[in-house]
Amino acid sequence: MANSRGKKSVLLLCGDYMEDYEAMVPFQALLAYGVSVHAVCPGKKAGDVCRTAVHEVSGHQTYSESRGHNFALNATFGEIEFSAYDGLVIPGGRAPEYLAMDESVLDLVRKFSISGKPIASICHGQLILAAAGTVKGQKCTAYPPVKPALIDAGASWVEPETLAACVVDGNLITGATYEGHPEFIRLFVKALGGTITGSNKRILFLCGDYMEDYEVIVPFQSLQALECHVDAVCPKKKAGDKCPTAIHDFEGDQTYSEKPGHNFTLTANFEGVNASSYDALVIPGGRAPEYLALNETVLALVKKFMESKKPVASICHGQQILAAAGVLKGKKCTAYPAVKLNVVLAGATWIEPDPIDRCFTDGNLVTGAAWPGHPEFISQLMGLLGIQVVF
Repeated sequence: MANSRGKKSVLLLCGDYMEDYEAMVPFQALLAYGVSVHAVCPGKKAGDVCRTAVHEVSGHQTYSESRGHNFALNATFGEIEFSAYDGLVIPGGRAPEYLAMDESVLDLVRKFSISGKPIASICHGQLILAAAGTVKGQKCTAYPPVKPALIDAGASWVEPETLAACVVDGNLITGATYEGHPEFIRLFVKALGGTITGSNKRILFLCGDYMEDYEVIVPFQSLQALECHVDAVCPKKKAGDKCPTAIHDFEGDQTYSEKPGHNFTLTANFEGVNASSYDALVIPGGRAPEYLALNETVLALVKKFMESKKPVASICHGQQILAAAGVLKGKKCTAYPAVKLNVVLAGATWIEPDPIDRCFTDGNLVTGAAWPGHPEFISQLMGLLGIQVVF
């Protein structure tokens, strides 16, 4: 397991149209590290969903917004007991605008503040801190338009030099936007008493247009938060180029729905990429694997990782690439159920993904069925890499 001692428990304060990444990335990253996370929303109960928002800065005077995934809550707000939790996480997006008007939310935040337990708040989440009166005299950053509210609440405003900026003052961790998640999450883990060991691994992500939004960003930022060097490449693209992503969700239809996701920025050039420079390979799912599986250079790269016995972690439709590369013969493997045909025809032993968050490790290969399985998917990859978070 990622966490060998002292189980920690934290609360994630959710609301409708919270930012998609700012809810799911810390939620699944902390679960992968062995932390218990309860996601709650006022007026909702365990099993209910919060709709999320995709906020993108794309050249206009402010960010755009579109519909994100549906985020499933796993606890009931009216039943939570403050004393059961070691820390609080507040995502941004539009949810904080209305949550900041809710006295039960403000009372909860004040309890965490008075107790000195870690509070990690990002982007527009700081509106809740300002409304709760918990930032007076505290150094604080946020998404820039939140500045006036924080100053009026008595905070010592720290201008974010980049949208990845984070600030720590006492028990308070504040971040400007989801671009800063790696540092934001790492600072929160350390504030909870966590120690990261076995990090500094080099990991390669094999990206493509319309890969699944969560399936790239959650493992990517989770591994960065563990102090790994993570490169993301895509054929025919270079560092700084973007890949559009797809939001795949389960909304009652016979198959998943698809909506536009965030634009993911690549960090390295595909041309000349060498498997020997990396300790592991991660393959996100979505629609990208359909066309990446036709690229001989991609297939040769995957074969090199598998032949060298380096960890390879592939999720959902990513296994279409493994099948096309001919590396699944004799392997036990799961995937999104619709990919079973590819996996079986490639000579693998099919592992039924029941439940859908099931993940499986066979030798150096970690496979997962879909993004709900990220905590186990990341944890199993951490195990192969020798990375631990200990509390």
